[in-house]
Amino acid sequence: MPQLGFLHGRAWAALLGQLRRPPGAVCIGAVRSHSQGPEVAEATLASQLKPHKEKPNFILKTPKGTRDFSPQQMVVREKILDMVVSCFKRHGAKRLDTPAFELKEMLTERYGEDSGLIYDLKDQGGELLSLRYDLTVPFARYLAMNKVKKMKRYHVGKVWRRESPTIVQGRYREFCQCDFDIAGHFDPMIPDAECVKIMCEILSGLQLGDFLIKVNDRRLLDGIFAVCGVPESKFHAICSSVDKLDKMSWKDVRHEMVAKRGLAPEVADRIGDYVQCHGGVSLVEDMLQDPELSRNKQALEGLGDLKLLFDYLTLFGIAEKISFDLSLARGLDYYTGVIYEAVLLQTPAQAGEEPLNVGSVAAGGRYDGLVGMFDPKGHTVPCVGLSIGVERIFSIVEQRMKTFGEKIRTTETQVFVATPQKNFLRERLKLIAELWDAGIKAELMYKNNPKLLTQLHYSEDMGIPLVVIIGEQELKEGFIKLRSVASREEVAIKRENLVAEIQKRLSES
Repeated sequence: MPQLGFLHGRAWAALLGQLRRPPGAVCIGAVRSHSQGPEVAEATLASQLKPHKEKPNFILKTPKGTRDFSPQQMVVREKILDMVVSCFKRHGAKRLDTPAFELKEMLTERYGEDSGLIYDLKDQGGELLSLRYDLTVPFARYLAMNKVKKMKRYHVGKVWRRESPTIVQGRYREFCQCDFDIAGHFDPMIPDAECVKIMCEILSGLQLGDFLIKVNDRRLLDGIFAVCGVPESKFHAICSSVDKLDKMSWKDVRHEMVAKRGLAPEVADRIGDYVQCHGGVSLVEDMLQDPELSRNKQALEGLGDLKLLFDYLTLFGIAEKISFDLSLARGLDYYTGVIYEAVLLQTPAQAGEEPLNVGSVAAGGRYDGLVGMFDPKGHTVPCVGLSIGVERIFSIVEQRMKTFGEKIRTTETQVFVATPQKNFLRERLKLIAELWDAGIKAELMYKNNPKLLTQLHYSEDMGIPLVVIIGEQELKEGFIKLRSVASREEVAIKRENLVAEIQKRLSES
């Protein structure tokens, strides 16, 4: 191809490059005419390279199954968590934390069918990682890795599950768990009974309404499956089906067992005769007399521990809150003994409040083999624990707040430092520093000359109990005005006595 006379060198190469590019592609390098000056050519190049400034076409939102928490919501969440943690501490637990993600191999095969809900992370440096699914498996890994044989711990942290979120039921993909666990070799059912007692204390303290704690034993379930004729290879699968009885009818669960799990219909019917039973300690005693179950070692062990558990729970004074429910299965594979789950019988029945179905609000059980799965020599550390469903509890409390329009203070400010004078910022700063140094929670307005009425309105709106007012006259006389926001009464306090007076009033409130 002959070269055009006014193009040469890099300009010619740039034009060829542009001709070879697909339509709409940007060419790096300008084609400069000999009639253009260098400034014009550079401006042309700059306009070609200038990024497109139109707003991208996307919806500003949080990822599916996650949420932000407003300051008002955080106040409520902190109160719930404080009550839960204070109960854990009352029972002698120490706090533990673990990474938000673990080696993928540590998490897989620990959760049965739920393993498909684990969030896997892209390989960033030679390790295959996953976000933690719960706080129990990381705790077991910690015990095995550090060769800890005995520990009573609590853990509050976020976990992630790749499931379809149901916000109205308090289910999310990212949520907070509060766990309490006892690890070590102890006499039967003493730690287990304490875990159930802790669940009762927390749910009673939160005043969510009437609740019931269902208890069962995985060894008993396995014994039932065995005497009913379930092949041992199907125990976990059938247990997962039974676990759905709180959400599905027996008819639908039976259909799943037969059609999906390949169980013989008559075997499923025999299982149904057992798993639809519930009652108290008398049902445990009746099942101990069952001619078939009484010949099964696992079933006898489970029933014996359940009877002992009811004895201890009676001594704790909470037996009336407990139901022996054979439909309770707890689908996670790592449970090996007693299991339990707390459900609300109703949300607080108040006029104008819609019912909220949140399912279980606390659950747990015994998992004696999990630590051994991580230990190179298979050394086991028996464990039992519980998890409080903070998100579901928060959904109930949040609905109550919306229904009754409860106002929540988002700060803990005790004193507001105000002035009616102009050019008094320096005096306010000195005064508020004195309050902060005394441990008093205080605020001021970030303006040189704020209006007094604006400062007083702010104090009322934020629920701040006291206002300190300093002006020119007060400064000369060595007095400070102390105002009660609730009563609007003002008294003059000597400057040197101000901190003591504020601390006295706060201690009395």
